[in-house]
Amino acid sequence: MQPPAGNPQDRKPRDRIRPPATTGAAAVHLNGASTAEEDDGRDALHILPLSILPLETPGLRRARLIKNVRLETVAELFNDAQTGSGQIGLDQLSKCFGIDGPALRRDLRKIVRIGEAASFDVYSLRLELRRLNIDVEEAGALRLSAAKRAELTSYMRVFTRPLVEHVYGAQGADIASMDELVRLFAQPDVEEARRRLQMTADRLDIPLQEIPAFLEEYADIFLSLAYFKRCLDDIVPDVQGFLGWMAELFQVSEVRRDARQRRMLDEIGHDLTDIATSITGRFESFDNRSRDFWRDINPDSFRSIRDLIVTHHLTIGGVLCGLAVKMNLWKHRFARGGGPVRRLEFIRSEILPGLAHIKTIEQASRNSMGR
Repeated sequence: MQPPAGNPQDRKPRDRIRPPATTGAAAVHLNGASTAEEDDGRDALHILPLSILPLETPGLRRARLIKNVRLETVAELFNDAQTGSGQIGLDQLSKCFGIDGPALRRDLRKIVRIGEAASFDVYSLRLELRRLNIDVEEAGALRLSAAKRAELTSYMRVFTRPLVEHVYGAQGADIASMDELVRLFAQPDVEEARRRLQMTADRLDIPLQEIPAFLEEYADIFLSLAYFKRCLDDIVPDVQGFLGWMAELFQVSEVRRDARQRRMLDEIGHDLTDIATSITGRFESFDNRSRDFWRDINPDSFRSIRDLIVTHHLTIGGVLCGLAVKMNLWKHRFARGGGPVRRLEFIRSEILPGLAHIKTIEQASRNSMGR
């Protein structure tokens, strides 16, 4: 389900996302990023390399957008171990590059609008870029890297198992990936499998030869869930660790004597617990709806679960992105502990800002699912 593109009379010709430039056998962006760095950006919740956008100003394509710990979008011009991260506000980009003109202004408007996205994961970006009327249909940059897709194989089995059992029974137990499954279904070599595929096509009201295309859409929809579930599984232990680390402050004398600080810590702890519990419950709802689909396969049931998941891409991405950047900074800053004063200042200045926004996103999404 695609978001509306706006008033028809306001629409402009669609821009196209440019594929990465190639030099020899390796892909290299204008900022000199390696393929590994490119993949890291593609697989992250909080990073958007500007090199994937159809910008008219070459210099801008060397930078990337990132979400900082306050959940603000900033431009990162460089990042390395020696000099750290060079970040500036989006409103400072024109001054930084020292140029002006219609092309730059068009680019900056595009960057500011995409910077409003709550998350830069590839699934949220597809929706956001469509709203900006940028064609993303064949953009390899808006796919997870091959390494990330392979990493998600175990998560995808939750969604592929009922599909395999539906057509192949126990014979499909050794299928290792969705790509392999699509190939297998494109050329079934078992008469019973062909018969069941025909039954599936009939129930979906599509020709048999369109089953592989259906499977590819099915794979992409549920790969997005697998990706977000993996992100959630990485984040929840960090949140639990942070809550234990923060709880140690209740034993500090100055916190015991200060009701305002205790209240702040209590509220943060409650909010983080509520957010983590709620978004975990959303994934359980998706799992249940997936199982229901295979009990009663029909065009409406597939459209229903597809639209449900796509509708929640933006909010899931926004919540997970917000939690991830906060937990990552906490682990980076306090890998070796930290005294009470530093802990309190970090919680007040880095964890608290934006937390209410994350909670609001999650509550609204939870309510939309009737939970």
